[in-house]
Amino acid sequence: MRYLSWLLGFVLFLLALGFAVKNSDSVAVNYYLGYQWQAPMVLVILVFFFAGVAVGVAASLGFIFKQRREIFFLKREMRARAQAQDVKDEG
Repeated sequence: MRYLSWLLGFVLFLLALGFAVKNSDSVAVNYYLGYQWQAPMVLVILVFFFAGVAVGVAASLGFIFKQRREIFFLKREMRARAQAQDVKDEG
């Protein structure tokens, strides 16, 4: 399974490398007020891809922290119930 994973990673790397070589032409990204950024197309695509990933991760952080807090309180409640049950069984 490890070799299959390495092979798949290598194939994806080759595809990405071929994409980068084929799309090395310079493109202009126009902003407001006449600002402009010129860079190779593959760099522009990668920058916006990683910016999208960062926005997605940041958007999900609140939900993840809420779940962790809820799991913490539920575990604490389970421990308290187990201790109460132990005390009840002993008495």
